[in-house]
Amino acid sequence: MTSALSRTADGPRIQAGAPLLQLDHISKRFGGVKALDDVRFDIKRGEVLCLAGENGCGKSTLIKIISGVHQPERGAAMLFDGRSIEGLSPATARALGIQVIWQDLALFPEMSVAENIAFESNLGARPRLVNYRAMRAAAARILDRLGVKLNLDASLRTLAIAQRQIVAVARALVAEATLVFMDEPTASLSQAETDALLVIVRRLSAEGIAVVFVSHRLAEVLDVCSRVTVLRDGRFVGTFPTEGMTQTRLTELMTGKTFDYAVQERDLSSAPVVLSVENLSRAPDYANVSLTIRRGEIVGLTGRLGSGRTELALSLFGMAPASTGTVTLEGTPVRFASNREAIRAGVAYVSEDRLQLGLIQPQSIADNTAIAVLDSLLGPDHLISARRQSALVDTWIHDLGVKIGHPGHAVSTLSGGNQQRIVLAKWLATNPKLLILDCPTVGVDVGARAGIFAIIHKLAKAGMAILLISDEIPDVYFNADRILHMRNGRIVGAYVPGETTLDTIEGAVHA
Repeated sequence: MTSALSRTADGPRIQAGAPLLQLDHISKRFGGVKALDDVRFDIKRGEVLCLAGENGCGKSTLIKIISGVHQPERGAAMLFDGRSIEGLSPATARALGIQVIWQDLALFPEMSVAENIAFESNLGARPRLVNYRAMRAAAARILDRLGVKLNLDASLRTLAIAQRQIVAVARALVAEATLVFMDEPTASLSQAETDALLVIVRRLSAEGIAVVFVSHRLAEVLDVCSRVTVLRDGRFVGTFPTEGMTQTRLTELMTGKTFDYAVQERDLSSAPVVLSVENLSRAPDYANVSLTIRRGEIVGLTGRLGSGRTELALSLFGMAPASTGTVTLEGTPVRFASNREAIRAGVAYVSEDRLQLGLIQPQSIADNTAIAVLDSLLGPDHLISARRQSALVDTWIHDLGVKIGHPGHAVSTLSGGNQQRIVLAKWLATNPKLLILDCPTVGVDVGARAGIFAIIHKLAKAGMAILLISDEIPDVYFNADRILHMRNGRIVGAYVPGETTLDTIEGAVHA
């Protein structure tokens, strides 16, 4: 059997400043599709490097090649620690210290923190009894190394997502990681939780562990990484230092397009009020919330995770009725007892969790698009008319620019950006007066984000009132007419982009 490692003929095993991992001429085909085309990649020991690109650019394929899941096409050259790698498998990749923390974390919810951390180190060819004392000691040692404290006996399912991320990092360290890939590690974290995770990333770097950071949040990429490698459509664009790099320039490199970042400058003070909220309260989620949204207006609502934003949105959508206060929709007082009542009144809500709450993943694109308006698709026989459904689906797929293979395909086959467009289509089909968007670009790459915001602006110009909720302050700053800041269940600030700087709002939110 040929070893996965062989010493190179020229030069020492590793030189100062030489890459820990170096790849050249990496290509990969899946059938007739070329996922990667002559890609180059390198990372140094102790470096934090960003792997950037839109969804579908080949990032995941490259990671799976490096971790031994996929084999590259012939002609590829791979060096690890100065040695040539051939026939890399997941087992040999782990033996080299290559660890991947995928976005879903791949942990075991019913197992304890200690069991999850030490799981891989207890795998072996021969059955043996588990040494729980050694397992707990190893887990405690790694958590101490990371500078965090967790209850080793707690079931993983009881932990917040930020704590689960720490468990996943700890498991990689138990396996003596030399290179760790982190796939969208902050996608579901608040800013405070993100900051804490970045401290851990810097600590790994200081210990000489190389970290590849994959994230759509460009601000944190530029903050924590020293270099960024950009892929576009499966091709290598280049590797660039983050010093002096801007989010705008990085977005252009990733998409090949130029985006215009400018604040909204519209005077809608005379437009009719669509939504009026007065002193709305629901203990302990929020208290004495008052706001208005006019026809055609985009009102941004921001604040840290747990500030009460989503709870307020659910009350407006009839899913968590307020205990006191009033809500008026186009001049008529309303008090929704269910989301069905809200939908009939003209309110639509796009959840931040499109995978669990926004879409039915195994069902078709067509069924997901039509599910909120099935009554309108009934024919004379009181059955759903295939002709009406097809016309509805075709209209929204065209109007929203959704890229699909066939409407009958499962919605899970779409990219994140296209899935989000289907969620929008589902609710826009109800012809709402008020559209509530709860973090509509979570897990969506920069190109798709721009497309979604273009749709939102188009809807506003057509007269729809929109409540845009996001903890990514640039999203509301560059896309809302007004911004409300929520903290501890109360509105504590109101801003007009252009009249207030982005830094001022970020400083207030993260204070």
